[in-house]
Amino acid sequence: MTAVPEITADVVVVGGGGSGLAAAVGAAEAGANVILLEKNPEPGGSTRWSVGSITATGTAHQRARGIVDHPDSHFEDMGKLAGSLANRDNLGLRRLLVDNVPETVRWLRAMGVEFLGPMEEPPHTKPRMHNVLPNSRAYIYHLARRARILGVDIRVNAKAVRIHFDGDRATAIEAEIAGTLTRVSARRGIVLAGGDYSGNAEMKAALVSEALGPVPAVNPTATGDCQRMVEAIGGEILNGDLALGPVLRFEPPRSRPLYQRIPPAPSLTRFMRWGLERMPASVIRPFVMGFMTTVLAPERSLFANGALLVGRDGEALTLAGRSPGDAVAATPDNTAYIVFDDALARRYDSWPNFVSTAPGVAYAYLADYRRTRPELCHQAETPAALAARIGASPQALAETLKAASGPVHALGPLHAFVVYTDGGVRVSDTLEILRRDGTPIRGLYGAGSTGQGGLLLEGHGHHLGWAFTSGRLAGGTAAKLEPKG
Repeated sequence: MTAVPEITADVVVVGGGGSGLAAAVGAAEAGANVILLEKNPEPGGSTRWSVGSITATGTAHQRARGIVDHPDSHFEDMGKLAGSLANRDNLGLRRLLVDNVPETVRWLRAMGVEFLGPMEEPPHTKPRMHNVLPNSRAYIYHLARRARILGVDIRVNAKAVRIHFDGDRATAIEAEIAGTLTRVSARRGIVLAGGDYSGNAEMKAALVSEALGPVPAVNPTATGDCQRMVEAIGGEILNGDLALGPVLRFEPPRSRPLYQRIPPAPSLTRFMRWGLERMPASVIRPFVMGFMTTVLAPERSLFANGALLVGRDGEALTLAGRSPGDAVAATPDNTAYIVFDDALARRYDSWPNFVSTAPGVAYAYLADYRRTRPELCHQAETPAALAARIGASPQALAETLKAASGPVHALGPLHAFVVYTDGGVRVSDTLEILRRDGTPIRGLYGAGSTGQGGLLLEGHGHHLGWAFTSGRLAGGTAAKLEPKG
């Protein structure tokens, strides 16, 4: 029998998204030798597709604006956001988040991450939303850079498949690394930070609803690998039925323009922050929106003001009693367009009528889409000509737009996606993973969506705040474990 090759480190981290990179950096800063396993060809995870905000109190940004705030108020306001689900929240993890996220913001800024804000978001009683510049890819850039400086061994194309034990202590991850089954052993601790299961049709159908199962994910590689490994050793998923989706997103660009490939160096992001705070909007907005319109969603106000949602054939989709995302998800090819007349097009070129919003950063009008995403913008003199542009039936689109006069417009294609699932494995207040009976699994920690453990993260800025905070704390704790005997 061929021996399985083995590599060893003090701490092993599974997952190279925001929480996994934070765990690796946290462990390395605590003095540990770290191996990080990422199944994709590069780090990033769901973090790189997020809006990019972190909600926190007591930050330098708040102090600069004279805002007096406290984690206790943040804790209370998170309860308001939870609404009818508040009785399902993990209050211990909520406390862990609000008490430690201010330090996380400072920690990220020390690496070079730049924020704009803080911005208001009711029902928060104070402005707390800090928006990353230029977009959420900046987190991955700076965290991965810091990890490499600290000597973290980042292994890509490395898929974790099984947790191994020495007695009652988790001591190794069995992983397929570049096609070779390898045992990755941890002298101290293991952190599971593999994200959610929004890209796993079977898990979504079983835990959320059968209808959500086939709806694609914003991040299709988020397949719940860590949750399934924990279930296999006696752990459990909490709040597995909660998910954001289906919601609409514009089809992503086939390739990123050159200016979006510019590394988010501090000099660039400081200039963006300075410009957003001081320069006329007409000067700085086109630059900022070029970074933002790859991830934005259409506002529902479009439909309230007369725009129609049509399927691939050009027939109007009925929204009565269902969301636009549900309506598009129910189409045979999960594809739709927003169509409207010229009068509405003119309205959506100025405040207060915007096509999309990046919370607290900027509003995207139709002119922004024409400039930064021209492939999504379609215009013609007649419905039949517009149908030819978007591949719809001329007869069907003519019937849909029979009341329109003058030029007619379409935005799209759009698709329905699941943005995230909220089911994380049960963890203690120190992020140690627990069995179904509440006993700890020694040496094993959870972070990010994997370790969400019943915590409700409604509102902007809480999912990322939890990802980086739980990763930082779990990595630091794993690094301080006594080495296995």
